[in-house]
This record gives sequence, structure tokens and C-alpha cells, in this order.
Amino acid sequence: MNTQEQARFDLLYATYLTELTLQGKSARTIDVYSRCMRQVAEYFQLCPDDINKDELKEYFAHLVETRSWSCVKTARCAIQFCYKHLLDRPWEWVDIVKPPKVQTLQDGLSFGEVQTLIN
Repeated sequence: MNTQEQARFDLLYATYLTELTLQGKSARTIDVYSRCMRQVAEYFQLCPDDINKDELKEYFAHLVETRSWSCVKTARCAIQFCYKHLLDRPWEWVDIVKPPKVQTLQDGLSFGEVQTLIN
């Protein structure tokens, strides 16, 4: 970010922290949400108030590929909080579908192993 953009981000970030506190969020939530906002700003090298819906889709696609599902949900909640409480903009929902959980089957016992166990 350039100097002017960084100054805007710093002001927005301080206001974001204040708004989280005023909304009664826990210290842990404030820490996690504020980290998400810093990561979004770093990813785009932009102040989050300049990011549009298509850019958010790109960002969430990146998160789905590289992070856990809980991280994706947390980032969405943090950005949504920013839109609703700080930017006073309508939140345009970014559809994100949880990827299916891959479960591996447990190894089964062979007929000989079952016979050995019974004997």
C-alpha cells in the first residue's frame, strides 16, 4: 500500500477495533476479526473499503483453496461486520459452499485375520 492508502487503512482499522468493542465482542473475536481485516488489506494491497464483490469472490476462492473452512467462515464474518457496522454498506452475500468432507474408509480385516482373532 502507498502511504496515503496505509493512512486510510490505519484510520479504518482503529475505527473497526472500536466498533468491535462497542458491539460487545470478546477479546478473542476482536483479535481474530482484526487479523482477518489485515490479511484482506495485505492480499489486495488496498484499504478494505475499496474492495468490490468480485474481488471478495477471488479472495474467498483463495481462502477455500488454502485455508480451513473455519478460517473461511471467520473471514466472511469479519468482512461482513466491517460492511454492516463500519462502512454502512449493504452486505452483498458472497455464496461460498462448504467443500465436501473426504472420509477414508477404515481398513477392514481379512478373513484370515478374523479367524485368528476368533481363535
